[in-house]
Amino acid sequence: MKFDIAIIGGGPGGYTAAEKAAKAGLQVVLFEKEDLGGTCLNRGCMPTKALLHSAETYSILGKAEELGVRTYETDYDFGAMHARKDQVVETLRQGVEKLMKSNKITVVRGQGCIEAPGVVTCDGETYEVNDIIIATGSKVFYPPIPGIDLPGVYNSKDILEGGGHDFDSLVIIGGGVVGVECAALYHCLDCAVTVLEAADHILPFMDKEIAQRLTMILKKRGLDIEAKATVQKIEGEPGNMTVTYVDKKGAEHTVTAQGVLAAAGRKANVDGLFGENFSLEMERGAIVGDVDGRTSVPHVYVIGDAKAKNIQLAHVASAQGENAVAVITGKKPPLDMSVVPSCVYTTPEIASVGLTEENAKANGIVVKSGKYLTGANGKCLIEGTESGYVKLVTDKENGRILGAQLVCPRATDMVGELTLAIQKGLTAADLSEVIHPHPTFSEMLFGAAEGLRPE
Repeated sequence: MKFDIAIIGGGPGGYTAAEKAAKAGLQVVLFEKEDLGGTCLNRGCMPTKALLHSAETYSILGKAEELGVRTYETDYDFGAMHARKDQVVETLRQGVEKLMKSNKITVVRGQGCIEAPGVVTCDGETYEVNDIIIATGSKVFYPPIPGIDLPGVYNSKDILEGGGHDFDSLVIIGGGVVGVECAALYHCLDCAVTVLEAADHILPFMDKEIAQRLTMILKKRGLDIEAKATVQKIEGEPGNMTVTYVDKKGAEHTVTAQGVLAAAGRKANVDGLFGENFSLEMERGAIVGDVDGRTSVPHVYVIGDAKAKNIQLAHVASAQGENAVAVITGKKPPLDMSVVPSCVYTTPEIASVGLTEENAKANGIVVKSGKYLTGANGKCLIEGTESGYVKLVTDKENGRILGAQLVCPRATDMVGELTLAIQKGLTAADLSEVIHPHPTFSEMLFGAAEGLRPE
């Protein structure tokens, strides 16, 4: 069988690339060995957020009397929560399937294997193509900890697919995005949660001040957060697991819980991707690609989590998929990859884009920052928001916005405005000239910018 382009992997990067290629007039074959939508839709972003919404609703109801609302015998139905999550996932998956069908994309259910440039095989069938885009995503990374493979140690897929697992107590190894979001989810369901992070602080790839603020909030709520924690071993059986770790002072501790969640990160998924006589330049198990996704072999591209040194975010994969198709069809890549927002869906939400003060100073840029606290915002007071802020980082010389960090309600929605501001080279003064409606959370953007407006 002959096609113009083969795309291996049906996650956000893969199905976006497939759609754009089909709309450009190319004959497209898409290989996906599991469900369309990839990790994000089926066992990552979307199920996490669906479950978080249910869990946070239950938690809010427990505090309803503070708002003058009386509730009686509030409880949650774990099975029903997961059933609703499955319904959301299925609806979105069907949307992707309809998108592929409406664009006349051939979807092959199986593992696509690159045998040679322009040749992909799957289940005994051979597909001849002009170009190949690798969008195979990532898989759970397991650190070399004795006992990490024991029953009773779960990964994000285990707790997000199907009926999940309900716990009264849980140890989470890893304080990155997956770790803290799962910590928030289970804590809302009255689970005793301990988070063990090897780095200096949780969310190690985000601004240190954000991490400190979130740590303070989570500890205040009763979660145990241990940074600079080195896990020594895991022992036990499902329902009674013991984790031994060494704290930042060198003291050894043990913590016992019903389950352990391994959330120490993800790595490129290239299992079964290459035939015996085909290879690409690799780095630490991931595929090396340039800014447009070109690999070491002509006409073979890589996007998303399978790409070395890439930001592991669904919206990054989607953007790279669209850009790679543009390059293949001889057009200019439409999306600017230099400014990428990152979000964490805890309560309060966290969002970051561009440079932090620390990044800017490391690059020799003299900065001026402005901060607006949630305590000064009417909408935050109405909703009983925990302490947080909106922070803008600007170039002191010309006032251009270089970065922003948000710890507040709707941070993940508001960061888009700041991404646009950075991308278009706007100054804090420019942002302060925009009228924001009152009362809204978005007024904090105006407040932070107004504080940086030249006199």
